[in-house]
Amino acid sequence: MSAFRPGLVPSAVVLLLFPCLIALGFWQLARGEEKRELVAVHQAQQLAAPISIDELERLAEPAYTRVQVQGFFDARHTLLLDNRTRNGKAGVEVLQPFYDQASGLWLLLNRGWLPWPDRRITPSFATPETPLRLQASVYVPLGEAFQLQAAQPSPSGWPRVVSEVKPDALWQQLGRGGLSYELRLQPGPASFQSDWPVVAMSPDKHLGYAVQWFALAAALFGLYIYLGLSNARETRHEPSHRPV
Repeated sequence: MSAFRPGLVPSAVVLLLFPCLIALGFWQLARGEEKRELVAVHQAQQLAAPISIDELERLAEPAYTRVQVQGFFDARHTLLLDNRTRNGKAGVEVLQPFYDQASGLWLLLNRGWLPWPDRRITPSFATPETPLRLQASVYVPLGEAFQLQAAQPSPSGWPRVVSEVKPDALWQQLGRGGLSYELRLQPGPASFQSDWPVVAMSPDKHLGYAVQWFALAAALFGLYIYLGLSNARETRHEPSHRPV
């Protein structure tokens, strides 16, 4: 032990930080693998034929499943999902109730992104009035589920600007029976800009962050070893003051 004297404070710091850095690295690896699985599921679902809402309700894992619906929009109860950007431009995603005639359920369809250059003026858009046959895919958010959060509504109450959306809360407010998932419209006559990202951060980025955390842990441990050996050498070379 005389050849290694790191000191009490550096030992306490390393004991505290080193496990945290390692844990953060493994957390990033786990997140990357989770995102990789989601991308694979999404790619597989995009190749599958669309199914009905009745079939969707029987699925245990509905994420990214393509569905075909037929019915009409409710233009009176529109949600504007705030803080959505495309190519550096601020905007909103437009979500509207849609009545599926085959299943008899209301669906919350995300029609896509619209720019919102002036927040003093509600974005203007048109809603089809005739029955439509549309295709969409189920969106299940990664992590915490959407929650309906009241924001500052327009003077008439609708459209309502929200930061998060939970379909079940909307159906409860409107007194309707509806599907618990958000459905994202595929490009078509009723959609706006619908270039949906599968994940906000790619699996490769998570791997890069994991490497950074592990590198910091290695650097901290290497510095700790160097400090301990350096202190031990200085202690051995100190002159002795013992009386002869």
